[in-house]
Amino acid sequence: MMEKKRRLRIGIFDSGLGGLDILRFIVRTLPQYDYMYLGDTARAPYGHRSQETIHMYTKQAVRFLFRNECALVIIACNTASSEALRKIQQTYLKGPNPEKKILGVLIPAAEEATRKTTNQRIGVIATTATVASEAFVRELKKLDPDVKVFQKACPALVPLVEAGKQNTEEMRVALKKYLRPFTGRNIDTLILGCTHYGILEKDIRKIIGPNITIISEATIVPGKLKRYLQKHSDLEETLSKQSRTHFYSTGHIDNFKLLGNKLFRITMQVEKATLR
Repeated sequence: MMEKKRRLRIGIFDSGLGGLDILRFIVRTLPQYDYMYLGDTARAPYGHRSQETIHMYTKQAVRFLFRNECALVIIACNTASSEALRKIQQTYLKGPNPEKKILGVLIPAAEEATRKTTNQRIGVIATTATVASEAFVRELKKLDPDVKVFQKACPALVPLVEAGKQNTEEMRVALKKYLRPFTGRNIDTLILGCTHYGILEKDIRKIIGPNITIISEATIVPGKLKRYLQKHSDLEETLSKQSRTHFYSTGHIDNFKLLGNKLFRITMQVEKATLR
């Protein structure tokens, strides 16, 4: 008797809750697949941590998802994508499971920004670690050497989202402070360089006005994933198609459920994960 093939899932990893917004749009675009979401909420945010620590945490998360029958992992965290993605991709490509695939969200955002800008002046808001890595600057200039990039680190935003304070005066004050430096820069495109920021897009739009194009990874990644799976049919054929999503968190799950229930409009079941 032939052995029944295991049906595999798509894993989504973020340092906390921001990737839930990306997952929401992915599920809306590709509802047929099974997904597993992992938020490392116990150790979020990653934005102030060292490159070595970010790499270690990201490697642990990827390992957890692969051990739990994910064939493809999307690192829905720009800090992890900028500091660890390439090294981890190389590790798995050369390791015992080269068929495992790992994708990031930073490059798709850069591609979309260079496609949308008309004056080659692009703003980026991101975590301290992502800004310091200059990953967006590198990727944008690879695509267009003449582009001008203006970055701003926004260290307060992720902790506020993780604390459930996205719709507060405290958040609005922080956003105004972080977006003020772009005044007079004549940017026509703004990259939300952290998955948490997509949750704040409406408030950001109110502050920067209607004439600047906002690049939010939540709206870009699903289309990129769809095309990737069409191109890699051998991988797509291994994926389970029962429209199920499992949620895992390394920390307290109350805020996770609160935000997740608002985004997905379901009563979310969240299990505890231990990364090592």
